Amino acid sequence: MSLHFATREIGSLAKPSWRVKAFAGRPIEERDITEAKRWGARLALAGHEEFVQKLETGTAGLGEIDDWAVRYALALLERAGLDVVYDGEQRRTEMYDHVADFAGGFEPRGTVRSFDNKYYVKAAVVEGPSVPGPQDVEEYEFVRAQTDRRVKVPLTGAYTMVDWSYDEHYSGEGALGASAERRQDARRRFVSDVATSVISPNVNGLVESGADWIQIDEPAAATKPEEVGLVVEGFNLATRGAKATKSMHICFSDYSALWPAVLELEDCLELQLEFANRDSRELGRRDEDRPGYAPTLALFRDYGYPNVGLGVLDIHSDFVEPAELVRDRILYAVDVLGDPERIQVNPDCGLRTRSWDVVYDKLANMVAGTRLAEEDLGG
Repeated sequence: MSLHFATREIGSLAKPSWRVKAFAGRPIEERDITEAKRWGARLALAGHEEFVQKLETGTAGLGEIDDWAVRYALALLERAGLDVVYDGEQRRTEMYDHVADFAGGFEPRGTVRSFDNKYYVKAAVVEGPSVPGPQDVEEYEFVRAQTDRRVKVPLTGAYTMVDWSYDEHYSGEGALGASAERRQDARRRFVSDVATSVISPNVNGLVESGADWIQIDEPAAATKPEEVGLVVEGFNLATRGAKATKSMHICFSDYSALWPAVLELEDCLELQLEFANRDSRELGRRDEDRPGYAPTLALFRDYGYPNVGLGVLDIHSDFVEPAELVRDRILYAVDVLGDPERIQVNPDCGLRTRSWDVVYDKLANMVAGTRLAEEDLGG
């Protein structure tokens, strides 16, 4: 069997301007129509002409606009050549809001900045969280019906939901003066309840509906190194027993903080991590050529963690990585880990901060570079 590195997206893409304006109640302008036409034609998206006409005449409903945003995003990912896709989270507001707005037990407390002038509405947990049922089944089923590629569903993890929330329930009265042991116990109960009562019902509902790959996103995983064990507990509780491929995505962290705790992740295919953002743009396969990869890959090698989702695209830059650079990043990882079967390929993180033109070129080159790596290895 020939060698094949699966290429995947991580999660978010920017939403088309016509989708954003429609949901904000703002008028769709001629330039928005032009973009809908241009991308529909570029992606050879069947039926887009009729949809564009509805945008022009103002007869497209919000549900239809949402559906077409998904179709456009999937077509972009497929046309770029990815093996595994989702919809760029076109129906979701923001990864934290998406969950907090749906779950009971959370109350909004105001808007805070996350990064790059991106914001989310931070909530407080005021009672034990719960959900009326799985959240993303309809979203998944629509995506599944639109593509013949493998689908990977991204979900915000329990620990990140906890770390990004105010706690007005678990810590109780006098939390500021509470003992360290009491604070730790409150934190653990909060993570456990979110994992079992919010995330797990969604995971199980998705798997029952046919989803065979669940990606748990934990951007807060290394924020407090002493709590990485809680990240692991949250993953295990949320996904335990689910008959699907399971993986964890973590980005822009001190990854040394993750070990050895991540060795206790149960049935986790891989850690999908950011590397390219801290790497050189020069070609080469020596340690000094790949400063963004050497330290973290050494952790995988030294601790024996099985697999890595290798970030090869810097999502914070419009720099379009040449295919040869992607190739060398992959081949360097193979050299360090000693087994190409331990590696699959993705961007560092979601690409929502980049324009679709940049995203397309980056992803197309990622796929081309991956194929070059396979050729070099005799795949």
